[in-house]
Amino acid sequence: MKVFRGLPNADARRPCALAIGNFDGVHRGHRALLSRVAEAASRLGVESDVMTFEPHPREFFARLSGDESRVPHRIANLRDKLQALEAAGVDRVIVEHFNARFAALSPERFIEEILVHGLHVKWLIVGDDFRFGAQRAGDVALLTEAGKRLGFEVVSLPTVMHEGARISSSAVRSALQAGDFPHAAELLGHAYAISGHVQHGRKLGRTLGFPTLNLKIGHRRPAVNGIFVVQVHGLADHPLPAVASLGVRPTVEDQGRVLLEVHVFDFAADCYGKLIRVEFLEKLRDEEKYHDLDTLTLAIAADARAARDFFAQQSV
Repeated sequence: MKVFRGLPNADARRPCALAIGNFDGVHRGHRALLSRVAEAASRLGVESDVMTFEPHPREFFARLSGDESRVPHRIANLRDKLQALEAAGVDRVIVEHFNARFAALSPERFIEEILVHGLHVKWLIVGDDFRFGAQRAGDVALLTEAGKRLGFEVVSLPTVMHEGARISSSAVRSALQAGDFPHAAELLGHAYAISGHVQHGRKLGRTLGFPTLNLKIGHRRPAVNGIFVVQVHGLADHPLPAVASLGVRPTVEDQGRVLLEVHVFDFAADCYGKLIRVEFLEKLRDEEKYHDLDTLTLAIAADARAARDFFAQQSV
């Protein structure tokens, strides 16, 4: 799969079947849409493309207004989103930088500059509630009319349902924030996990007796926050049991950085730079601020015992 930051240059442009969306989490509803793209691309003999955005448009407008509370909680980092799109059979992904210039495009300019000239779209699929262009003035009806004039077909996908409820990124976020990982897995079609390269940290966990593998979280509002039972893929030929903290580390950090810290039980190998995947199994508690490191150490020890008990019960 090829990934483009912005529109491909003229030499790389190919006729395509295209899906447009944020695709946060690439859940089962997204995959239903992507399967339609693959079918259309095969039928027409063109590339299957996805256009997605960084940052999330809602994040852009929230920061523009100065209201951080409106920034959506992010289910997946860009790496995991791209891996999921590749697994769904997408040929090319266009990661469009959502900025003031892009937000100001009129619906007509978006269609002509982005879809027709920039991507050579022959077939396009969007959700039935899709809006685009400045002031969200464009809709599926406008796209359909333009497609008839400009030579591309437009298909809108109705909402995908699961047990009478709509499958959406919002529903996945709600499940994750509630710590309901089984329900999140039903909506996603797979267990929830975050991947990344292990980075050097402050080595504080090692000092406290609980060395950690540290993964940087590139966005400020992840969909999960707190202390979790997890298992780690990529360090052995089987997942390794662990306990993890995801948050801003309020006891030791005052810069607001978001970090995923994973203490793998009975494991001491050097893993810096290694790509791992952390699968979330159960939430133990919310993140807390402690008045000193001794109290923090006692809390970490209790979390580790609770996680070990979780795995012991699973093996019974």
